[in-house]
Amino acid sequence: MKEVILSADGDSVVYSVPDAVAEHLEEYCLEFCANWIHNSPDAEKHRKGDVACYSEGDFIDYLNAYIFPDDESRMIKNLGWTDFGENLPAEYKDYPYFNF
Repeated sequence: MKEVILSADGDSVVYSVPDAVAEHLEEYCLEFCANWIHNSPDAEKHRKGDVACYSEGDFIDYLNAYIFPDDESRMIKNLGWTDFGENLPAEYKDYPYFNF
């Protein structure tokens, strides 16, 4: 497990995720928000007509339920507002980051 930072136009949150997710964060995030959220019957609750409503927490739920059920991703720390990663504390500057 490795740590990444996720946000959804709000606070930046550190999560522990499987290594493969951390190493290819953008690919996993884009698969979730550009494909799964719009097409999977399991994502129906996130769709309101043509609009999808979700957060980084929903991405973590998706990883845990559908992609890596044996390697539970979890929240480590909320860093608060970081201006979309521009103002991360120094110890987090090199973490993979994705804003939904």
